[in-house]
Parts: sequence; C-alpha cells; structure tokens
Amino acid sequence: MTLGELKQIVSLGEGISLEFKRRVPRDERIAKEVIALANTQGGRILVGVDDDGTITGLDDASEQEFVLRRAVRRRTFPEVDIRTERVVVAPRRDVILVTVPESDQKPHHLVDEGMGPGDGTAYVRVEDMSVEASGESVEMMESANSMTGVTFEFGEAESLLMRYLDDYGRITVGEFAKLADISAEEASATLVRLSKANLLRLHADRKEDYFTLAY
Repeated sequence: MTLGELKQIVSLGEGISLEFKRRVPRDERIAKEVIALANTQGGRILVGVDDDGTITGLDDASEQEFVLRRAVRRRTFPEVDIRTERVVVAPRRDVILVTVPESDQKPHHLVDEGMGPGDGTAYVRVEDMSVEASGESVEMMESANSMTGVTFEFGEAESLLMRYLDDYGRITVGEFAKLADISAEEASATLVRLSKANLLRLHADRKEDYFTLAY
C-alpha cells in the first residue's frame, strides 16, 4: 500500500470496519478490537494513526508488530487470523496496517492464557466501537452453519410480535417479554429462533440489541 492509498483510507474516519491506534495498546484492548472485527464484517486497524486521523507513524514498528501478534496469539480464541503490512510514512517511521478478515470460526472470545472453548467474552463492532456481544448475538454466531431446517410453532406470542413489528419496526428482548407476558429467557429464545428462520434480523446496538423484520 502506498502513502497516498493510506491517506485515502484514513480520510474515511473510524467506523464499523476501521479503527485507529497511535500505538498498540495493552494485550486485552488490542485483542478485543481484533475479535470484534472478526466477529462482525472484518476490517482494518491502523497502528500509527491518532484518533483524529493524524498519521504519526511508529519508529519501532517491528517491536509493535511483535506485541500485536503476541496479543492475538495469547488472548483470542479461536485465534484470529490477521495479516499485517507496513506503510512508510516518513524516514524511519511506519504505519502498521492490520487486516482482519470476517471469520468463519465465529464467535471468537477474549481469553486469558489457558482458557478454551466456552470461556472468555465475545465482542462485535457497533459503529466505531467494539462492544460485548449479547447472548443472542453469540448464539446466532454459534449456529451460523446450521440455520437450515429451523422449525417452530407460530403461536400467540409470535403473532403479537409480528403485529408489533409491523407497527413499530423494532423490538428488544425486554420489550417482547413484556408484550407477550413471558420470561426474558423465553423471549430471547423465540427471537433467536425466528432470526435463524430468516424471519427476523438481529441488530447489535451500544445500549441493547434489537430485532426487525427481515423482509
């Protein structure tokens, strides 16, 4: 990548698939950013760029890349596959371009060394932030490869839900539980089941995830 191409990317500003870091932060923070991108739609992290888009570069890019890769290896499970490239921005100053593809091994979790499957916390991107994934988001990621053949009974709660969505457009787990007078656990299970059947779409949100009609 050329410096001109880098400047074009930076001009877009941080967003759902682009994150700026002046330097590699502590292991937990950088691993969380990588995980969130992998669990969402993939993206890039530019190390050596301020939050305001100022391209500062790094005079110790080799050391910073080592710290980055060590954090990903130690703190992500399954380990997230990343690619790195250095862009020269000034004499002896580089920006590290970290490319994180959308993963086919979702969900990835932030873990401590020694943790395994089922441990740790999953993250997703919402706008320009990496936030903890809801239980519904995790379940949808876990079942992404087995969503065919979902069956369910379309009862009173589901009918209430569809009428509500026709009128108001979106609903949270808590709102559905109150609407249908059911437990939050039952409301969550129903909304996820309908999402797996491609009738609803789950939207991650900073405050609380919500569901909309998928058609």
